[in-house]
Amino acid sequence: MAPLLTLDGKRALVTSGTRGAGAATVRLFRDLGARVLTTARSRPEGVAEQGFVAADLTTAEGCAAVAEAVRAELGGVDIVVHMLGGSSAPAGGFAALTEDVWRAELDLNLFPAVRLDRTLLPDMVAKGGGVVVHVTSIQRLLPLPEATTAYAAAKAALSAYSKSLSKEVSPRGVRVVRVAPGWIETEASVKLAERLAAEAGTDVAGGKQIIMDALGGIPLGRPSKPEEVANLIAFLASDLAASITGTEHVIDGGTVPTV
Repeated sequence: MAPLLTLDGKRALVTSGTRGAGAATVRLFRDLGARVLTTARSRPEGVAEQGFVAADLTTAEGCAAVAEAVRAELGGVDIVVHMLGGSSAPAGGFAALTEDVWRAELDLNLFPAVRLDRTLLPDMVAKGGGVVVHVTSIQRLLPLPEATTAYAAAKAALSAYSKSLSKEVSPRGVRVVRVAPGWIETEASVKLAERLAAEAGTDVAGGKQIIMDALGGIPLGRPSKPEEVANLIAFLASDLAASITGTEHVIDGGTVPTV
């Protein structure tokens, strides 16, 4: 019996695919038969050179280098997953967000997708098929004023851009979808929980609860796992989702409290 979900023969670019949900997506795509190229600023120990390109996607030059590697190594692309994102903005509300901080948040969370899409989508449109997955965030709906204003605004911009792009290219065979995770239990988030636990004089479970409380609670009672986010992305990128485009798919354990 043929597998229900397959990406056999697909060529995929997954940005920021060396850790967390990005790494889980790369592994799953390869298990499902896709040829995958992934990126990071530098190649971590244990990551093979084949299928990897070192590039700083916060720059136009880095995006151009990745696009060239896609053509050289894969001969084109069928699926683009924009996993890159994050925030280094300081706490302290809007007054702490300098010009440089705002620029850094946009350079990390918006412009890499815009630049890579601008370079890679014309070939998808020309052949009449392809899938683009923009990983946004529930923070665009639930910004935390103390710490995530700039990040949330950048992800909101990515979401609006993604919707507009889908309306333009879907009639020509290219699907564009969004995946909006809530809190994902990555190595970095566990370290954050450990730090919060130490500051509060509690254990790691208590540290995780502090994070959940800051988000307004997670009805499921836990963060999403990287593999669960990868599962959703793989489904949306597959032919099983052939009529899904222009939509955002939230995976947050029920964190967003509204319809």
